[in-house]
Amino acid sequence: MNVHNQPRILLVDDNVEFAENLVEILGDSGYRVVSARSCAQARDVAREGLELALVDLKLPDGEGTALAREIKEVNPESEIILLTGFATLESAAAAVRAGACAYLLKPCATPELLLTVEQAMRQVRLHAEKRELTRRAQVAEKLAAVGTLTAGLSHEIRNPLNAAGLQLSVLERRIRRMPADQQQVLLDPLMLVKDEINRLDHILQDFLQFARPTHFVPHPVDITELINRISSLFAADAEQRGVKLVAVARPVPPVAGDEGRLQQLVVNLALNALEASPTGSAVRIECAERERDVVITVEDSGPGIPPDIMNRLFEPFFTTKASGSGLGLSIVHAIVTQHGGTITAENVRGKGARFTVRLPRAPMTPPS
Repeated sequence: MNVHNQPRILLVDDNVEFAENLVEILGDSGYRVVSARSCAQARDVAREGLELALVDLKLPDGEGTALAREIKEVNPESEIILLTGFATLESAAAAVRAGACAYLLKPCATPELLLTVEQAMRQVRLHAEKRELTRRAQVAEKLAAVGTLTAGLSHEIRNPLNAAGLQLSVLERRIRRMPADQQQVLLDPLMLVKDEINRLDHILQDFLQFARPTHFVPHPVDITELINRISSLFAADAEQRGVKLVAVARPVPPVAGDEGRLQQLVVNLALNALEASPTGSAVRIECAERERDVVITVEDSGPGIPPDIMNRLFEPFFTTKASGSGLGLSIVHAIVTQHGGTITAENVRGKGARFTVRLPRAPMTPPS
């Protein structure tokens, strides 16, 4: 398992030998454990985020119950297990008041420790699932609003755009029949207006894709070939930006879906990654097989995603760019959902942002 995907546990105990034993046991069970010997050290670790904290009741610079409350304030969806060598009714009641989900007596047996930790982690996963369900409901509400808005406005917007585009084409033909030395001064503003009309048309297309998602009949799509094709497509753009584009397209099973939409998915992610990466850095596009899924990752070398917007990335109309519809990542999310997959975003320490798309592979066709 990638170390960044391992649940992060904070162990706060000033008994060095006991702490080392727990770190080894939990580490062997697939957890990423960070130790602290005092409340001060624990506060520093807690600010970096964690899923679970095991906290001794008696610490050199404070009470474990007070520390537990502080950790919960910084990480509201984390869980706390309090440890003590001297269990009393009062200490158990204090653990409950501090928001702890469990209470272990030291030294604790390994099976009891692992069971308690797994039960606490199950609560953490439930918190995350609840948050994700809430986020999806909010996105669904916004998508419904987009549909209602687009249904009412698309016809009213498209007709004037088409009429303006037609008249500009007529005007361009007339200008090109003029003497050559008089053309450029008229063509420059005309082409600027044509470009802006095309931009508006693309925005309208984004709205229509949201409002009226068309049904498609899934066919096997070769993701390896698709990644290579998109890498070639963006090679010149990446070179112009001074960014190295790295494509690692391993052979993977086909995905059942619509090739055009899957291409749009990767194109949107690749373009965002290139725009986020500074000159002299790299963008990595990769596909691999994990369990029964085909996984596509796009990783940039930019500043990463600010924590305060991480949960809003896939919301319609939400954007941090000066221009744009705010629908790029929302369209990506919609395409992934249409294909029965999932998409996640995370920051990779020292690198940038990474988007991971998991798509179910196409069912195998039985031999005839």
